[in-house]
Amino acid sequence: MATRVLKPTDAAWIYIEKREKPVHVASLATFSLPPGAPPGFLQDLVAAWRARPYYAPPFNLRLRPGLLANVLPAWQELKPEEIDLDYHLRHSALPKPGGERELGVLVSRLHSHALDRSRPLWEIHIIEGLENNRFAVYTKVHHSQIDGMGGMRLLSRFLATDPTRRGLPPPWEVGLFGGAKKRETDEGADQGSLIEKLITLGRDQFRSGFDAARALGKLALEARKGGTDGPAFPYGAPETILNGKIRGKRRFATQHYDLARIKAVSKAAGVTVNDVFLGLCATSLRRYLDGLGELPQKPLTASVPVSVRPSDDATVGNAISTIFVNLHTDIADPIERLKAIAASSAPAKEKLQSMSRGAIDNYTLVLMTPYMVQLMLGLGTMTRPMNNLVISNVPGPAETLYFDGAKLEQIYPVSLLFDGQALNITVLSYAGQFNLGFTGDRDSLPHMQRIAVYTGEALAELEARLGL
Repeated sequence: MATRVLKPTDAAWIYIEKREKPVHVASLATFSLPPGAPPGFLQDLVAAWRARPYYAPPFNLRLRPGLLANVLPAWQELKPEEIDLDYHLRHSALPKPGGERELGVLVSRLHSHALDRSRPLWEIHIIEGLENNRFAVYTKVHHSQIDGMGGMRLLSRFLATDPTRRGLPPPWEVGLFGGAKKRETDEGADQGSLIEKLITLGRDQFRSGFDAARALGKLALEARKGGTDGPAFPYGAPETILNGKIRGKRRFATQHYDLARIKAVSKAAGVTVNDVFLGLCATSLRRYLDGLGELPQKPLTASVPVSVRPSDDATVGNAISTIFVNLHTDIADPIERLKAIAASSAPAKEKLQSMSRGAIDNYTLVLMTPYMVQLMLGLGTMTRPMNNLVISNVPGPAETLYFDGAKLEQIYPVSLLFDGQALNITVLSYAGQFNLGFTGDRDSLPHMQRIAVYTGEALAELEARLGL
């Protein structure tokens, strides 16, 4: 059976996972039933999907079992008959009234449970009973196999821009490569070539390591010179309630705005769309923590994943790096805070953009290894926080999408948490929408829904201050 060893940045997600601290990412998509849809539309959809047991990567990949599984993780490609589709595809219904609250409760529960490592690491849940003639699809995949941009490419492959198209394939048949077939580069990726692969990997890592070390050194120097006004750097964050030990239960909340509103604020303030997003999060968190009497004097910092995936790259795994951003929550004025965020995040972005892909891989590995080792050893809360939370921006499809006539109304990211990082805020843009997903630890963050609500009020405040 052919195997493919995971690259270090993907294997790290395997190493740090624990049963009560799962490491999967997910999406929640809501669809409206097509006009004139029969009562059995969803039952027919599920039956049609179950009749197509053809799998493309990563849906046909399982972690290699045995003693080496946790030392040198590798993917094994399974045959269709070795995959139990009834396990991976679930069909359920919401209790009445089938509102956003009921959907949020179900997704929070589904997201709390780890994937079964003895099987391919994915689940798809078709959820009926959503009010206003809608249904939902919750999909989760292990983070070692997919990142945000990979997920968006998968979405665009199994949905259509044409509402009249029918007979579209299920996502596992399309996969990341656009079809149920194996790349030529995967042939022969077995243990016989392992030594050669490791030698090549080591040589490439060595060549690009100097650039990564140089970039890290410059960023550290700038952070030291700038103090609280400069760029953020790992392990410089204040201790907050966002940085406690997490448990297995999750909370999930959503907000969505017209992307045009975000762009209007961006233009009026002279900052980027992502700066506006960071500013909304900063304002919301400042208000939330202040209301609990937990706002630190030192500003919060966020790690911000950045995609480094080329436009033609659809490989299994991750192609992301991380920058650290000062959220300037010590500044009371929201406009000044927004400008400060834009100014302090620019150096980190520039350093990353100046590096080669190999150097970026090394940079990410060196930057994240200490924290990953902490998580592996269960010491994620034993030192000063690496950062206070993760804030991520994933560009999604610009056009409205359909599946067999069912319109994709909204799609939200549902992310992962670690010890010391009890909150993740990720935004996904889609067809003129700006959709925010808030994933939090149920035990650490009281009234987490307020964080979501406060972002909307923060946006309205910026609009008023900018005269929009």
